[in-house]
Amino acid sequence: MAASHPLSDWQLHCARRTVFHGGVIAYPTEAVWGLGCDPWDPQAVERILELKHRPVEKGVILVASSVDQIRFLLDPLPRSLQAEAERHWPGPVTCLLPDVEQQVPEWVRGQHHSIAVRVSDHPVVRALCETTGMPLVSTSCNPAGRQPARTIWQVRRYFGNQLDWIVPGSLGGNRKPSRIIDIVSGKQLR
Repeated sequence: MAASHPLSDWQLHCARRTVFHGGVIAYPTEAVWGLGCDPWDPQAVERILELKHRPVEKGVILVASSVDQIRFLLDPLPRSLQAEAERHWPGPVTCLLPDVEQQVPEWVRGQHHSIAVRVSDHPVVRALCETTGMPLVSTSCNPAGRQPARTIWQVRRYFGNQLDWIVPGSLGGNRKPSRIIDIVSGKQLR
């Protein structure tokens, strides 16, 4: 059962409407504030990359509320790799999954053959993914070279009115960004 979330119906409606209309949102995650949007909207992803001064080649993470939301990426993989990814979720672990059928657009994947995916246990992140019915782009809320935002004040200082919606909430209990694990090699990259 999903944890309850602190968002009102109105806040969820505004976030969903913003994402569906190509907007960029900021929201709290397990460790830092994140920037998010519809991963299948190239203009929205491009806006996030421009805000962060991040090259498209680096790619961005997808965050989901459940394994079912990213099942399309898991199903083409051998069952052993599916199980390896699923044992880390939900939680603050990002898994690099081979995008065997190239289902994720290159503006999300970057120059990589894998896609970075996390099934979150943060109640706000889960509520956002559930209300939109899809995984969302999730990248730290900061310009390149700056520390990720840990407060709503830092979010506003970095991006001011350049964001379309700031979802209220508190960070989770993690002090470090999510671990990143390549499920094929088993290597921890962060």
